[in-house]
Amino acid sequence: MDLATILGMFICLGLIIFGIVNGDNGINFAALNNFIDIPSVAITIGGSFACMLMSYELKDYLTNLKSFALIFKSPKLNTETIIQKIIDLSNVARKEGLLSLEEAAGELEDEFMKKGILLIVDGTDPELVRGIMETELSSIETRHNNVITFYERFGAMGPAWGMVGTLIGLVNMLYNMEDSSKIGPAMAVALLTTLYGSMIANWLCSPASFKMKNFHGEEMMVKEIVIEGLLSIQAGENPRVIEEKLKSFLAPAQRANAGSSEGAGEE
Repeated sequence: MDLATILGMFICLGLIIFGIVNGDNGINFAALNNFIDIPSVAITIGGSFACMLMSYELKDYLTNLKSFALIFKSPKLNTETIIQKIIDLSNVARKEGLLSLEEAAGELEDEFMKKGILLIVDGTDPELVRGIMETELSSIETRHNNVITFYERFGAMGPAWGMVGTLIGLVNMLYNMEDSSKIGPAMAVALLTTLYGSMIANWLCSPASFKMKNFHGEEMMVKEIVIEGLLSIQAGENPRVIEEKLKSFLAPAQRANAGSSEGAGEE
């Protein structure tokens, strides 16, 4: 579970509630009732969801909505551990040959790395190995970008439908100017739809898309490390050289904890 996502979400909500209930006469929780309006919810939130539904097939729409849960999960990626695993495999290959990697592949949980190792063990040409793995990488990137784009578009829909609600509220207000009792509720719809639309964009969708972009970037880097590492093993490079090559993907502060090419020079 990603604690930063949960903390950020609840802190933002708490600050909004604090701003609503905090008045000149102290805390007044009854003020929350002024910010709950069913027509505003229907126009802004309902309109945003319905418009996104129009933009996608039902299966893709539901899949993308479910993917929101991803921002609450910490990615199971440890770049330093991946680099160490590749270095261990390079030592095995250097001592026992490439065919010995087949047994090691059976113990791996990373399906992407396992696929690359099995291609190498089968004697696949290095350029073909790179092509196959980069094609899979491109496919993963496309799927990730589809989800990220979904929430970017969703974030744009919220303020847009908030503006629709604002216009509806203003029209109703102008048609009822002679009845002062109806001006307040009409203006409430006008303003609350704008608030709800901004919350959809800035409290939910934009942070979700930013988080997913970060997760995507980390995963792509790890998979690029795997590709370069496995191709280096196939080329018969020294484990110490492989270690230094893979560490170049990391920030300087991370390099001290990544890899250990013990036995690199042993035959």
